[in-house]
Amino acid sequence: MKTLKFLFIILIIALSFGGCRYNFIVPFEEPDTNPGDSTATPISFATDIVPIFNTGNYCTACHTTGKQAPDLTADKAYASLSSTKYLNLTTPEQSRIYTHPHPDTNEHTQKKYNSAQASKVLLWIQQGAKNN
Repeated sequence: MKTLKFLFIILIIALSFGGCRYNFIVPFEEPDTNPGDSTATPISFATDIVPIFNTGNYCTACHTTGKQAPDLTADKAYASLSSTKYLNLTTPEQSRIYTHPHPDTNEHTQKKYNSAQASKVLLWIQQGAKNN
């Protein structure tokens, strides 16, 4: 009887340790671009920046025609941003389109950039904020 009890306890312990399995889910985030890298691939406004504003109504939930300025819809975003109110080509880090929705700011309480998006926007401004 003691042998059966001992084997039963060993079986329970073995099943307890053998049955544990952990699946860690690591969130995927787009790799950061380095804003200070002068050899970086040119950032395209149409293919890199506009999707930040438009994908899943990220910014365009509020920033559309007739709502909150600037209008960030795909066809009007560049014209809306091309004023010195939003872009500072002399000191790109002070551009409002970069600082206002930056992940570290308390200025914008709605949707903010993630670090990769903020880096892309800054790099685009540093590269001259071209409509490409």
